[in-house]
Amino acid sequence: MPLSWNEIKARALAFSKEWEHETSEDAEAKSFWDGFFHVFDVSRRRLATFETAVRKGDNKQGFIDLLWKGVILVEHKSRGKDLDKAFQQAKDYFPGLKEHELPKYILVSDFERFKLYDLDTGAKHEFQLRELSAHVHLFGFMAGYQKRSHKDEDPVNIEAAERMGRLHDTLEAAGYKGHALEVYLVRVLFCLFAEDTGIFERTQFQELVDNYTKPDGSDLALQIAQLFQTLNTPKEDRFKTLDETLGAFPYVNGKLFEENLPLAAFDTKMRESLLLCCALDWSKISPAIFGSMFQAVMNPKERRNLGAHYTSEKNIQKVIKPLFLDDLYTEFEKGKGNRARLNELHRKISTLHFLDPACGCGNFLIISYRELRELELLILRELYKGGQGFLDVREIMRVNVDQFAGIEYDEFPARIAEVAMWLIDHQMNLKVSDEFGQYFVRLPLSKAAKIVHGNALRVDWADVVPKEELSYILGNPPFIGTSYQSAGQKEDMAYIFHGVNSFGMLDYVAAWYLKAANFIQNTAPKLHS
Repeated sequence: MPLSWNEIKARALAFSKEWEHETSEDAEAKSFWDGFFHVFDVSRRRLATFETAVRKGDNKQGFIDLLWKGVILVEHKSRGKDLDKAFQQAKDYFPGLKEHELPKYILVSDFERFKLYDLDTGAKHEFQLRELSAHVHLFGFMAGYQKRSHKDEDPVNIEAAERMGRLHDTLEAAGYKGHALEVYLVRVLFCLFAEDTGIFERTQFQELVDNYTKPDGSDLALQIAQLFQTLNTPKEDRFKTLDETLGAFPYVNGKLFEENLPLAAFDTKMRESLLLCCALDWSKISPAIFGSMFQAVMNPKERRNLGAHYTSEKNIQKVIKPLFLDDLYTEFEKGKGNRARLNELHRKISTLHFLDPACGCGNFLIISYRELRELELLILRELYKGGQGFLDVREIMRVNVDQFAGIEYDEFPARIAEVAMWLIDHQMNLKVSDEFGQYFVRLPLSKAAKIVHGNALRVDWADVVPKEELSYILGNPPFIGTSYQSAGQKEDMAYIFHGVNSFGMLDYVAAWYLKAANFIQNTAPKLHS
């Protein structure tokens, strides 16, 4: 697990003091960088190598000072040397690296000065060694923390979906299809997020694929099958002879890895497709947006226009703000300075329950949950200013994913929605960790959003969320005109509108309105729809 920011800052101060007078690149550079990695509780020996040989753009042999594949490239100079030239030298190594090895960051230093380049955003940060403790948040990607904002049309979401689409295609072409393929890809998706957001160790999944399987992919399927089994097994129940590389993975639970799947079969091309997926920084991906895009990649025709396959956050906010958020924020503003009222509001939001009876990949549920967690963080900030008043951040967190439920007709988006809720939960946990200086993770997964795979017009919604618990019904059911409805959809309409005259010209979405109206009859006043 990542260190708390308080511990990282303390280590950074000690590191700066230890190295404040060093000048010689050749004599102490390796020890310097071993110590730098230790600041973030990262094993340099496990993740990064010194003097990696690489063929430069001019076809001459070069040696990278320090490389953590896919994450960061370090170029080190003696004190006083030109760091801009060092940066260009680092860039010159890129032609000799494979795509999944290309770093997301370049760091150049001469012991006294640091320059960090974020190659995705183009941002550059420069500071002195003595200022390291004030800039450690820039290296959250090393420690397992990430602070990212997600945009509806962020190209990284589309790129991620396209890479997963190529992996899907190679597996399907090899004969791995249907339910097994869908579950397999959702599990891989979880692993990709996990290693970039602190659930796993940094690049732990990528290293398993890259360093512990053959280049021809012949043993990759077996290794992944063993990993899935390991993730589903508590540490104390694992075989004593289990390879330590697999044994280092945490116990996940949550039934995500419970089902036994048939073995896949990989070749060189398929293995490379998986490594290209690993090369992305999945902490930048929005679970709310990616889910719908991920679903779209299953259909090659839809894949050409991936950006059109999600309900934008802007439109989701138009629904959830007047439905519940605006009122909750009004209560929050009125409660500032009053601990009793803030505690009551905190209790209230932890008892709210939400249902999306046409949830798709979970967009409405994900963003609603994220907004509720954002409000909880504001409440906790007011109640525990400066992190005072509690010993363990787990003691004060109340909002959880099991307050959310959905119904979805297709199995694949239903499974995506369930996993995406865990992913947004973890992203919010990292935000709490950053706020209070304690690492907060919910492992093993003990709670889950209840996502039911079924026909919402035939399922009893009370079996999904009891009427007495449900607070809000929300979502975006399908709009299908009468002339476009299938025979099955017309049967659904007749089932819902039984006893109602002249419903034949109504849109398919009208069935959700009638079912919701009937469902909320004789319910408590707190329910809104």
